[in-house]
Amino acid sequence: MNIRETGIILFCEDYDSALKFYSEKLGLNIRRRGEGLSILDFGGSYLMIESNGVASNREKTRAENPIVIRFNVNNFDSTVSELKARGVKVDVKKFDWGIIGIVIDPEGNRIEIKD
Repeated sequence: MNIRETGIILFCEDYDSALKFYSEKLGLNIRRRGEGLSILDFGGSYLMIESNGVASNREKTRAENPIVIRFNVNNFDSTVSELKARGVKVDVKKFDWGIIGIVIDPEGNRIEIKD
């Protein structure tokens, strides 16, 4: 296999709201925007936001969504401050192996920011 690029596809019920969250709140650059499908830069890869998903008004369980989107960042504290300034709720958890900031997107999908 000769891989050119990797990506993640996230199906969302409210496509416009999800795209706005990932582009404006998380600050991901939109590479290509379409009707019901957009591609965003994702740290050397891509995140595709696509319609026809199922949302939840709370964090989805692992049975509902067994995947966590994770961003390993260079400066955890400044990233958390930046997200909070954009109105994103970040729940910081400390473990013996490191620190994560937990964010829940408008669809109930879990996102982690890792130090």
